[in-house]
Amino acid sequence: MLCGMPAEPLNSLAAHDHADAPRYGAVAMALHWLLALLIVASFSVGLYMASLPFSPMRLRLISWHKWAGITILTLSALRLLWRQSHRPPPLAASIVRAMPGWQLVAHRGTHLLLYLLFFTVPLFGWAYSSALGIPIVWFGLVPLPDFVAVDKDFAEAVLKPLHKGSAFTLAALVLLHAGAALKHRFIDRDALLDRMWPK
Repeated sequence: MLCGMPAEPLNSLAAHDHADAPRYGAVAMALHWLLALLIVASFSVGLYMASLPFSPMRLRLISWHKWAGITILTLSALRLLWRQSHRPPPLAASIVRAMPGWQLVAHRGTHLLLYLLFFTVPLFGWAYSSALGIPIVWFGLVPLPDFVAVDKDFAEAVLKPLHKGSAFTLAALVLLHAGAALKHRFIDRDALLDRMWPK
């Protein structure tokens, strides 16, 4: 009791906090979830096709993988441009107060690394294809320029490991990002995930 009024239940306070949480806009949400689906799909196809023998199916999957990579690159550029003119909502004060300093640093650092890898992974893949002398025709319709000279030794020794290593790093960060979001949802029970979740 406080001033003759009953104390508000904890679950009511949590619901109020969730309702008032600053949220991303619809465009930012759409780009976020579309990129998430494409990254998971592209990484899964990449793993699967690497285990296949040379065949028409493998060639088809390689084309799909390249198309997905260029689409991820394009959407990442659009997302970055959108972010420059539509600043992300700040973390709710209650979340900032509850998070240790190292978690805030990890939160910001993970986002920066994710954005960096959104660009570097497909660019390494594009460069690898160029160095092999295999041009990319986006969706079989739009021929893309080769920005690396044909050099198969360089492709296999340098660009392929860079593409593979950065892709696995991106996958690990995506899992870390998703795990942290689920922790905030089900353990911390705060409104962090609500910022990027449609109502």
